[in-house]
Amino acid sequence: MLITANENGTGTGESGGYTLSANDRCDSCGAQAYIRVEMASGGELFFCAHHGKKFQEKLSGVAKSWHDESAKLLES
Repeated sequence: MLITANENGTGTGESGGYTLSANDRCDSCGAQAYIRVEMASGGELFFCAHHGKKFQEKLSGVAKSWHDESAKLLES
């Protein structure tokens, strides 16, 4: 199941109330995470927007949910 954030940055669906903070870091490069992936196996992964896009296709088959707040990068 893929989940995207709504206009105010909160997720919809299974991981509805989760909001990423500045303390959440990308598991690939250490930058601020804007994407949280809940794995069907029970784990979770955090990604910056760049790495989230890079791995989205590969992870979509094994992800339980995909919480994406990368739209915050476009806010002024």
